[in-house]
Amino acid sequence: MTRKLPPAVRARALQIAHHEMGHYVMARTLGFATGSVHLNVTMDLRHQGGASISLAQPITSMQAMQDYLRARVMILMAGAMAQSLTSKHTVDKAKATAILKSGGGAEQDYAKLRELQHLLRNMAYPDTDPTAIQCIAAQLKIITDQAWSRAQAIIEEQAETITELAGMLVDAMALVEQWGRPADTYEGVLTGPVLERLGSASFDKAAL
Repeated sequence: MTRKLPPAVRARALQIAHHEMGHYVMARTLGFATGSVHLNVTMDLRHQGGASISLAQPITSMQAMQDYLRARVMILMAGAMAQSLTSKHTVDKAKATAILKSGGGAEQDYAKLRELQHLLRNMAYPDTDPTAIQCIAAQLKIITDQAWSRAQAIIEEQAETITELAGMLVDAMALVEQWGRPADTYEGVLTGPVLERLGSASFDKAAL
């Protein structure tokens, strides 16, 4: 195996590593149990990545359900936000929104968070006429803006940690040998225990 990534592969890997570490760091900050983060990038820049996040949490009240849904929305937003971080460790909102709505994989995050936003709205505004389209849109915007603002604050506060962990994930990538055909995929993983050791001092549980 070789760890020397071609420049284009490394640049793409850093983008996706930031994305996945955004999900991971947001989940940790909001109190979710987490595991490993992995990333694969091919020579032609196709990619797969993921952060292991446990969704198992006790829900004992309507308020707990709403808090859980808000947290999940923020976690889903966090990947695009982290991928859009500027050199000044600020979120580029236009870029993050474009990433969420693009066809590069993050659109799955967007589809999930849109459904959760509707569920939150249904719970927060149960008396709204289902045919009042403009009113519903305004309520959804309130929910979205609140989640976005809180998530952005956390991502910017944790930007240095996200960038450091993303760099470590990319540095751990290596070209994997494949039987019967030329190797074309760089793979890397940081395990749960390694991430726990690296970032534990940075995560203070945030209140929703």
